[in-house]
Amino acid sequence: MDHTEKVDEDAVLRARTLLLGSGRPAIGQQVEAYRVLSSVSPLSYLPKLTEALLSYGYAPEVRDRPEVRLARHADAVATARRIDAGDPRRTELLVRALSAYRHGLYAAGRRAEGFAVCEEMAAAGRWGFEQGQVPSPSYGHGPLAMALAESGKHREAAELCGKLVEDARAEGPDKVSFWTMLEWAAELDAAGRHDAALEAFADIVDVSRGELAEDRTSLAIVTWQLVHQAGMLDAAGRHGQARGARQEALALMTELDRTGERKVWSNILSWWTTLYALSGRSAEPTPLPGAPAPAFGFSFLDWSPDVRQAYFDGLPTLEAEVAGLRERATTDPRAHLPALVDLHRRLTIRSAVYRERRSHRILKPLRPLFNEGVALARRLADVVGGAEGRGALGRALTDRSMFLLAARQYGEAYDDYREAVGLLGR
Repeated sequence: MDHTEKVDEDAVLRARTLLLGSGRPAIGQQVEAYRVLSSVSPLSYLPKLTEALLSYGYAPEVRDRPEVRLARHADAVATARRIDAGDPRRTELLVRALSAYRHGLYAAGRRAEGFAVCEEMAAAGRWGFEQGQVPSPSYGHGPLAMALAESGKHREAAELCGKLVEDARAEGPDKVSFWTMLEWAAELDAAGRHDAALEAFADIVDVSRGELAEDRTSLAIVTWQLVHQAGMLDAAGRHGQARGARQEALALMTELDRTGERKVWSNILSWWTTLYALSGRSAEPTPLPGAPAPAFGFSFLDWSPDVRQAYFDGLPTLEAEVAGLRERATTDPRAHLPALVDLHRRLTIRSAVYRERRSHRILKPLRPLFNEGVALARRLADVVGGAEGRGALGRALTDRSMFLLAARQYGEAYDDYREAVGLLGR
């Protein structure tokens, strides 16, 4: 035995002693110990090294050092790829490592590399399903669908989201989540398949009605869905059906006004903000491969970090544009109020998503924006009158009503929505 082998044996002994000690070693020490042991027993220790490297990438000391986090997660990916194909956890660990690496690449603006990692995640999921390691052939495909949507490839995203829904249904009806269905409906709509999007969203509402009957979802969530459905139906020219959806939502709002929710629910703001942001997608820049934009219909938590940051970084510019239009609308309301109402809505939507990112306390910081939106719409209705004025005011009142519902101000929410239904009824 030469000296190198002796040193290796000593290193292995030290690693085993460290891991078997009474105290839990620091995560950096665990990484080095597992790295040593994986060289002599890869079957046992490569999975453990992968998990340790993932945790190491989230260590507090590198929270503000993205390049170090990225390097550690790249190391986790390289390690996970070496895990034996027969290890039942290989697919799960590889997809987890790839997901962490993908996040770091997108945060660094390296979108082409991030997209390639999304494709590898999907391939790993398919392989893992064939090997019996994961329950669905679509395992790991969600980030790829989101990346396609952010790049404006809505037809491809819709096809992939539809496959996610199909595979989830094959596992059982309770495996199809609201979020998976919403992403599919949103991408169908963005791809111009409006009838298919309406059908998919109708399925969402039907499922939620059944859950509400069994007290498995909240009145607020079903109301937000019905209101969004009404907007989709109006956009498709199905005004009679839209009126029916609004009346159903009003009935739920009446119950909320009288007795509140049937049971206590935890934070459900994401349902509201995601649908609210989706309702304003047409006013936002169209995503392109070289100019990505948020995947509306996906939770903002799932957006790529660079896209999410750019969306929030645009708030000051929007505020300045609104201020400029507000001043011009004072002197020439007929020329500038319509654009001001639309731009103010963009600002309000973006502010609502930003506020959810920071806190569940939304009433005090957001109420002034919604109040101004209604005030501007009332001015517009006075200036232009007719269907345009009624539509703008009805939309602003609906927006504020759904916000007040999210803030659990049920009486005010009901009053606003009742007025909105009167204005939007055809």
